[in-house]
Amino acid sequence: MYENMMKIEFLSKSQNESFARVAVAAFVSQLDPTVEEITDVKTAISEAVTNSIIHGYDNKEDEIVTIEGFIDKNELTVIVKDNGKGIDNVKLAMQPLYTSRPDLERSGMGFTVMETFMDSLQVQSEKYKGTKIIMKKVFKSIS
Repeated sequence: MYENMMKIEFLSKSQNESFARVAVAAFVSQLDPTVEEITDVKTAISEAVTNSIIHGYDNKEDEIVTIEGFIDKNELTVIVKDNGKGIDNVKLAMQPLYTSRPDLERSGMGFTVMETFMDSLQVQSEKYKGTKIIMKKVFKSIS
């Protein structure tokens, strides 16, 4: 069970990535995070949403990205979901520097960044049905 939760949906427009970051940061503020903790969460959210828009939806701006957030004591769970094209090989996609879009000037570090800034990362994906990224972070600054 959880003590608090939130859910937001927005169009897959690149400008909504900053909205997602700020919304999750506002939600997590109840845990009294440090600046470093909030920056970590915002960075991970940015990467997850960007992956949904660029890779899941091929930059189509009329699709939906969903973010759910759950707080239980001092732990945040964030789920970023899309109903895009899915990932063929999740294990391969999670390797540093791997990119499914070499035509773009991207570093292929999205999942690595998420893993670095969050305490756990799980990726569930089904071809032509979408991807769900589940990230968790424990906050040490809880009062």
